[in-house]
Amino acid sequence: MIEARGLTRRYGEFTAVRDISFSVPDREILGILGPNGAGKTTTIRMMTGFLPPTAGQVTLDGVDLHEHPNQARKKLGYLPENVALYPEMRVVEYLRYRARLAGLARSTTQNAIDEALAGCLLEPVRSQIISTLSKGYRQRVGLAAAILHGPRVLILDEPTVGLDPKQIIAIRELIKSLGKDRTLLLSTHILPEVEQICDRVLIIDRGSLIAEGTPSELRAKSGGKVEVRVTLQDHSDDAADLLGGLDGVVDVRRDESTVGRFRLACGEQDIRRDVFELVVDRGWALVELSEQRLSLEEVFVRLTGESQPGESQTMESQTADSDRFSEASPSDADPDEPFEDADTESSIQESTPEPAQGRES
Repeated sequence: MIEARGLTRRYGEFTAVRDISFSVPDREILGILGPNGAGKTTTIRMMTGFLPPTAGQVTLDGVDLHEHPNQARKKLGYLPENVALYPEMRVVEYLRYRARLAGLARSTTQNAIDEALAGCLLEPVRSQIISTLSKGYRQRVGLAAAILHGPRVLILDEPTVGLDPKQIIAIRELIKSLGKDRTLLLSTHILPEVEQICDRVLIIDRGSLIAEGTPSELRAKSGGKVEVRVTLQDHSDDAADLLGGLDGVVDVRRDESTVGRFRLACGEQDIRRDVFELVVDRGWALVELSEQRLSLEEVFVRLTGESQPGESQTMESQTADSDRFSEASPSDADPDEPFEDADTESSIQESTPEPAQGRES
């Protein structure tokens, strides 16, 4: 459904994205993960046609984005990090305006709007002025606009940035719902978001693709082992040897911080049933039996050396900030109020354009 081959983007001597290739099959949710400045936004902008690659090719449902941009974009819905909205419009007015921009026929426009409102849970606020909506609802309006024309592919860039916890949960559930009948590409630096939403993950660092696979596959590639904690009472002195003899157990260590606790290192095989049966057979008292897997954050640290995604800032992110004047216009911010998104607060100060002059992205 989506295929990128050899994507490269240079700014003078600086290479923001270097020879990235990947494909996304139909109805898969793919996450692009990396620290700020890793090349995620530049990659997304090339995938959506907003930024021409220095080298490489993008195809959407078999259509070359560079050779047939209009045909390819009909198959694409895009939600940028900064949602382009007219705050003075009502929700349904804005969607009607976006439908005209997308070239929808009048006979199908109302049905498309109704489906987008229902799909993005916007029915209760359909007649509300956009400037009065919370940021979570404004994100939903942006999503509704992105799916109005029924795209086969949906690309989302940092869709939950700046939202509060309740809004984040709502948007994540909405994204999972939208991914059931279309191919979805999600760019983020929020690790829990990737694990909860995505079927597969790409990790980009310093402009290069350094890992690809499901979360389980990435754990295996990074050399992580599953650890099973077992806490026993009234056990025999040979408990460690017996636990170590179970099939799939690589190593057994006593946890000196807790009496009777053992830490069993093993592969992907689930050994908890075997442990339970051994405990019952030996007549020991089982106090704890839990499995600890390598987290995606630990995988990320091993692969990139970053303590947390989002600490670095390179030319890629600076360039993306400067480009947002065109991508995010018209602004969804009140010119007299500070930006809600801390990432853009220091780099962009925009005023709200008039609808007749604003450019829709």
